[in-house]
Amino acid sequence: MKHLPLLAGLFGCLPFSAWAIELAPTTIDGQSSSEPGLALDQSSGMASRLGLSVRETPASISIAKRNDIERRGAKTFQDALNTLPGVNATAPPGFGGFISYRGFTSSQITQMFNGINVAAGLTRPVDAWMYDRVELVGGPSSLINGAGSVGGSLNYVTKLATREEQAAEGRLSYGSYDTAGIAFGLNHALTEPAAEVQHYARLDVSRNTNHSYIDRQQREAWSVAFSLLSDLTPDLSHTLALEYQDEHEDSPYWGTPVLNPKGGELKIDKHNRFNNYNVADGRYEQRTIWARSIIDYRIDDRTSLRNTLYHLDSQRDYRNLETYQYNADNSLVNRSTAYQVRHQGEQNGNQFELRHENTLFGLATTWSAGFEYKVNSTTNSPLNVSGKSTVDPHHYDPGHFYDIPQTRPGFIKDKTNEVTTQALFVENHLSLTDKLSLLSGLRYDAIELDVTNHRMATASNPRHSTRRWEPTTGRIGLTYQFIPTANIYVQYSTAAEQPTTTTQVFDVSTGKQWEVGSKFDYLEGRGSATVAAYRIERKDFAVTDPQDPTRSIPVGAQSSRGIELASSLQVTPRLLAEGNFAWVDAEYDDFNEKIANGAVVSRKGNTPTNVPKRVANLWLTYDFSSDWQGGVDARYVASVYADNANTLTVPAYALYGTFVTYKVDQHTSVTGRVRNLTNEVYAQFAHVSPAYYLGSPRTFEVAVQSRF
Repeated sequence: MKHLPLLAGLFGCLPFSAWAIELAPTTIDGQSSSEPGLALDQSSGMASRLGLSVRETPASISIAKRNDIERRGAKTFQDALNTLPGVNATAPPGFGGFISYRGFTSSQITQMFNGINVAAGLTRPVDAWMYDRVELVGGPSSLINGAGSVGGSLNYVTKLATREEQAAEGRLSYGSYDTAGIAFGLNHALTEPAAEVQHYARLDVSRNTNHSYIDRQQREAWSVAFSLLSDLTPDLSHTLALEYQDEHEDSPYWGTPVLNPKGGELKIDKHNRFNNYNVADGRYEQRTIWARSIIDYRIDDRTSLRNTLYHLDSQRDYRNLETYQYNADNSLVNRSTAYQVRHQGEQNGNQFELRHENTLFGLATTWSAGFEYKVNSTTNSPLNVSGKSTVDPHHYDPGHFYDIPQTRPGFIKDKTNEVTTQALFVENHLSLTDKLSLLSGLRYDAIELDVTNHRMATASNPRHSTRRWEPTTGRIGLTYQFIPTANIYVQYSTAAEQPTTTTQVFDVSTGKQWEVGSKFDYLEGRGSATVAAYRIERKDFAVTDPQDPTRSIPVGAQSSRGIELASSLQVTPRLLAEGNFAWVDAEYDDFNEKIANGAVVSRKGNTPTNVPKRVANLWLTYDFSSDWQGGVDARYVASVYADNANTLTVPAYALYGTFVTYKVDQHTSVTGRVRNLTNEVYAQFAHVSPAYYLGSPRTFEVAVQSRF
């Protein structure tokens, strides 16, 4: 909280006319967010600050709209992510919200909430009920989102108050493993239509509980979001948005050990795959509070401003026994790595932007410029002991954490990392002809990392240390609309990312991408499609050690190339077909890794861990009548490597699902859904120990949803 006065002062110093961008929330031109399709005429959201549509922006952009989220049965925003081209997302506890996309993983994929870049640990999946849409931009996008983003950027957009007089919706669900959910949302006008000042409020609440397919694991999560939209004048509005999230897991699942010998395709004992080798009082807890103040001001028909002041406070607690391996003859499981840690984080910031439409040499042009200031502070308090024990997988007592030697209740601070970012950015869209347009932009960041050591100072770990970086990134792209329903584009973009610690001497990493693509409608508008081909190169960065997620490993260079396809087609008035496919070839171009015996081995030419070469999705939805709708879906994820040496693999998998919905009346519907129809045994995530983080077996769910 210590930075709030400074930010408030910064906010207050702005002239009154500098508070804001358009009064209404993001609008859609030509296509409703409730309609199926690729939404090519919807605002590109975070892909540009210029208000361009997806079609007009020379970049690969995918959006999971609210209707897509509901029709495809996404329970969390991470489920919604996995519907987007090329994305493979999961949430193993020690890795937070893990994303693989375009050959890159972890921090190389920026994850934002409402356009705000946050710490990776805050990206564990939250109930999808709270979100209006999920946006994806492929490749380097530091211009828009700041440091990072070499593989791409994701943005989770929360529902906000709208100018509807009154709207209410609710959902009840129950399914396998006592999975239960209750959620409701209410949007209401607080003033009479004739009032000089108009106020609209929205409240969303969701609660989810389940006992999990893993033995002893139980989860409970709450999410609450409130927003107040105030039209102070016809040209000035203010939105106050508050969010609270609380998640608690008992005995979190940390993975299933693989059988010996380890080599080639890794295997597990399927009879014991649901065993939980964590201690009985293992836990994961997270509490997050968001506050945003958004002021939109329209100066005139061509000029508008937006200012967003925000505060984020979070706390995450872990207390688990995390590593499990079979002994030589696979008769016993050796447990180790007793780890207790508290992560306390606070982020305060201000984003200001101006948009102006004008002409340049007689050509229509739109400008966007602004600045960003933010301070992100994270304090870690870890306790790590060996915690070695051996159990019989067929019969064992999980034990308790504080019975492990050298463990103790309470937290002792280790380090505080404070990152201060000041940035300036400018973006321009220029219509060169009625068919050809140019999009360009630059961003300058001044980033300072300040590390405070709360424990005993040493020569290698001083009491205080700082580092500073000043990267400049940008993007330039051309779009040619050769017919009204189809275009082609070419784009070049760059990215930069600072390391997160001063104890390991890493410089700022850099990335660049060339991309060509096309966005078009076909069959008289019944279908729409996108295609993109790209090459990304990255230098001087760090990756998470697959054997120890608390460490980073320096990498000299990495590259990827790939193709992404997506399409939506109304085959008949009753049949809708949607799908996407992504192929990527990713490899280390320069990477020397130190292995267990101290030797240094080159990993040049190897594929990074947890990067599937192919990812595909397909959905078929059929309206049997005005009251009945049904559908089937399929998802394919290719095999991945579990180690940098590429000697251990986890097999590919295919998942199938189906649903049927009955519309009781104009307000209420009932949906039955089956996930993983074939009861596939598969790993969502792989690392050396444990090697399998299992996905869910076959599950059933019934949900009732109403809108008024």
